[in-house]
Amino acid sequence: MPSILNENQTYTFSNFFELRLDAIDLANYFGYQFRRAPLSLPQYSGTLDRLPQLEEDLFDIIPRLVRMNEQSKREALIFPVIKTAARYANALIRIEQPLKITHQLQGSLDYLLSTDNLHQLVVIEAKQGDIDYGFTQLLSELIALDQWERSPTQEQQPQLIGAVTIGELWRFGILDRMKKQIIEDVIGYRVPSDLEMLLRLLIQALL
Repeated sequence: MPSILNENQTYTFSNFFELRLDAIDLANYFGYQFRRAPLSLPQYSGTLDRLPQLEEDLFDIIPRLVRMNEQSKREALIFPVIKTAARYANALIRIEQPLKITHQLQGSLDYLLSTDNLHQLVVIEAKQGDIDYGFTQLLSELIALDQWERSPTQEQQPQLIGAVTIGELWRFGILDRMKKQIIEDVIGYRVPSDLEMLLRLLIQALL
């Protein structure tokens, strides 16, 4: 069976999206297992006093967006959610975080959230559209974080959590570092209708 990648060629995370690679094929190429299943991720149980204002802002701005490219989605729909979750979790936000493991596993992470300095990592990939192949890109980023020397150890963070979003829709995934298995959630969360649950998932992922 021919390899899905050229071993002598350099790739970035975004190339895997552009190449329209299936997530299971890319996971297997890098030595990981992959499956889709419902995820029961823990949710933050505290009060969300900033939620009403965020909902109001999103309901107000969405009808006003005439053309939504990736950058406008990031600014109008995605970053406000990330910023709010980070405030509750007292987390740091790294934007366009460069990361290189090998010539085939490198690029920039749209958003890398962490508590303290690179503890309890959550990676978020923003796309203009096509959330399915967006997850393939997210998968490569989770694999890179698993191998990154600055990541928490397996004992400190047994599971790496990530999400891919097209602004109006979010989908989570986890990487079980001991099993070397990536699970893509079959459930998606819509903005703004599922905003409260989305926030609670993001906040708890950082705690």
